[in-house]
Parts: sequence; structure tokens; C-alpha cells
Amino acid sequence: MQQTLLSSWFERIRQALTLPATDLLRDAVYRRLWSSILISSLGGQITMLALPLTAAVLLHASPTQMGLLTAMEILPFVLFSLPSGVWLDRVRKLPVYIWGETLLAIAVATVPLASLMGWLTMTWLYVVGFVLGTVYTTAGSAAQIVLTQVVSRDRLVEAHAKNALASSGAEVAGPGLAGMLIKLMGAPMTLAVDAVLVLISALILRGIKVDEELHKVDGAAFWRDLKAGVRFVRERVLLIGLACTVGGWQLFYSAAQVVQILFATRTLGLTAQEVGLSYVALGAGTVLASIFGHRISRRLGPGPCLVLGVALTGLGWLLLALAPANRFGVAAFAFMLFVFGVGAVLIFINFLSLRQSVTPAPMLGRMTSTMRWLILIPAAPGALAGGWLGEHVGLRSALWFAGVGTLLLSLLAWRYTMLRHVSDLPTPDEEEPALGAEATPGLSIELMPSK
Repeated sequence: MQQTLLSSWFERIRQALTLPATDLLRDAVYRRLWSSILISSLGGQITMLALPLTAAVLLHASPTQMGLLTAMEILPFVLFSLPSGVWLDRVRKLPVYIWGETLLAIAVATVPLASLMGWLTMTWLYVVGFVLGTVYTTAGSAAQIVLTQVVSRDRLVEAHAKNALASSGAEVAGPGLAGMLIKLMGAPMTLAVDAVLVLISALILRGIKVDEELHKVDGAAFWRDLKAGVRFVRERVLLIGLACTVGGWQLFYSAAQVVQILFATRTLGLTAQEVGLSYVALGAGTVLASIFGHRISRRLGPGPCLVLGVALTGLGWLLLALAPANRFGVAAFAFMLFVFGVGAVLIFINFLSLRQSVTPAPMLGRMTSTMRWLILIPAAPGALAGGWLGEHVGLRSALWFAGVGTLLLSLLAWRYTMLRHVSDLPTPDEEEPALGAEATPGLSIELMPSK
């Protein structure tokens, strides 16, 4: 009897761990891409902690220098985002993605090398930050497009949810691993581990094969193509609605992000270790939403699901603004991180899927770079507003601003009919008459077969 019961339990466990026949991870190409994302995300979590700690602890950077380090990572996005979209539409994206990962590994590896040789300075870190930002601007967009070459458009929400699950797993394990490595090796040498992980990610990507057609055009049409990408976004009501909604969310998110750690440590009295433990709730929220996000999106529709994600993050910030400075406040901080993790995943798996599904393949690079540029423009004003409110009015005021503003934004987005009524992923107009110079009469177009 006991043996039969034990066998039944093992069978249930086996069935729970067995992927459904239609699961994306059963596809060998996507599984390889997903594995690369998981390993690269784990390395990214190490860099996120080790690089600023190297500046702050080893080099004793001032707040101004820390701000400049962050600015150096953002500057390439401002400079190169729009032109990189035109360039990406003219080249194969997978090699850009692979070389981007390789360059990330090299740039990060220079930090422990410079530390060992006694060369490490803030200027060195500024250069590394600029290289990282440049790679994120170009290879980051290429990575999003590669996904559309590996996965059919009708499964993009599921794919983005699984990608978010990989990133979420890294968010849960990464900070703990980084903390242990920093304690054992020091912050600069920990970056060597990240370099190895990212290099492994690049090697995994080399085994992926995708079919891609290129449109070879005259270089003189570069600016015409850039304008065509901006015009493509401007003329689509759905893309404008997405840019306004997610761009507005970025403004309030930046305002909250500036003060939420200060609020946890100075108002709630949490230690650095307790703050780190609280961030496990963020990982739990992202994992949960990554597992169930595509099901929620399928039930509600991608548009309403995105708006739900916006509302959830606003609710979390508002509850934290109301939290008392005691153990209930600590619980509210962890709950805010959990809700933010759920909401952010719901926002971006639907945002990315909607914008990619509505865009023809020849325009994906320019659309991606234009949308990324648009949604991040409000981030800097949001951070400045949050910092000003936190310093001159109080830390709670910045959280109030973020929470109330985000909830109002979600109401406005819900009233925006185009988003509220998007129950399925749209399809692109492949006969688009003005995709750019490659669609302009009189220019020589050569379709180049993928290798």
C-alpha cells in the first residue's frame, strides 16, 4: 500500500516537472536562447552590485562621481539609440547580439585586471560604463529582435514571460551569489565571474541558427530610414499609446526608485542586510508573474493586462508611502517590492509583445530603438523630481507622487480605448508602403539569404 502511494507521488512529481508537449522550452532553438538569457542575467545581477561597490568602497567615489558613472551608462542610449535602429535593420541581428555579449565580457573583465595592475580609477570605470551602455543600446535591441526570429508572433507573450522567468530567477539568486563572491574575493575580482558567465552566454548563442532576409540599400538613405522609423511609430495609434503609458510609468518609477532605499534605511530603520533580504520579495513577484503572466494576458488581453501591471506598481508605492515606521512598515516595504515585481513583468511582457507584433520585420530595429528612446526620455525628469521631493519635502512625498501619479496614469490608460480593447496580439501590415529607403522606388534592393 505504502509502495503504491509512494509510486503515485513520484508519478505526480514527474508529471508536474514534465513540460507540456506544446511548451516553448521543448523547441531546441528557443531553449538555447533562453539558457543564454538565464546565464547572462545572472552575470548582470553580479555587475549591478559589484560595479558600484567597486566605485564606492574601493575608489571612495563621491555622490557626484557615482551619478556620473550612471550617466555614462545612459549617455550612449541618448546618442546612439535612433541611428542604431536604422543600422540594425540593415544587418543580421544575431551576430550583433553575440558580439555584444562578447564585448560586455571583455569590458567587465578589464576591471579586475586594472585592479590587479594598480591602474583602476574612476575614469576607467567611466569608460567601462560607456561601453556597457553602448552594448545595451545596440545589442539589447538586437536581442529583442532575435526573439521574433526564433518564436512565432502569436507566441511572443509566452516567450517574453519565459524570458522574464529566466531574468527573475537571476534576480532571486544573483544578489546572494554576488554578496558571497564580494565577501570572498572583493568587488573588482567578482566582476571576473560575471565576465566568464557572459562569455558562456555568447558561446551558447553561437549555436543558434535563424533565417533572416536583409535589405541592402544605399548608405545615403540612412537619415531617410531614420525618419521613416520615427514616422512609423508616430503614425500608429497603438504604439503612441504604448509609448505614452510606459513612458509615463518610467517617470514615476524613477521618482520612487530614487528614494525607496533611503526610505527603507532612514525611515523604517532597516539594515543593509535586511534590505537585501527584502529584495527576495521582488524576485518572488517577478517569478510568479513570469510563470502566470502569459495566462493572465491571454485571459484579460495584452492591453488590459499591461494597464493592470501599471496599477499594481502604483498601489505598492502608495501603500509604502502610508506605511508606519515599525514592523508593519517593513512588511509594507517587502510587499511593495513583491507587487512591483508582479506589475513590472505584466507591463513589459505585454508592452514588448504588442509593439513587436504590430511591426513588419524590416522595421523592427527602428521601431525598437525609437520606442526605447521615447519611453526612457521621462526617466531623468522623474528621478530629478523624486530627488527634489525627497530632499525638500520628505521621502514619503516622493512615494506619494509615484503612487498617486501611477494610479492616475493607469486610469488614463484604461480610458484609452485602443489599449483597453486589445484582446489579442495584432498583426503587422506587411504591405506598408513607407517602411523606409528600402521600400522607396528607384533604389536597388538586394535580398540577401541568411547563412
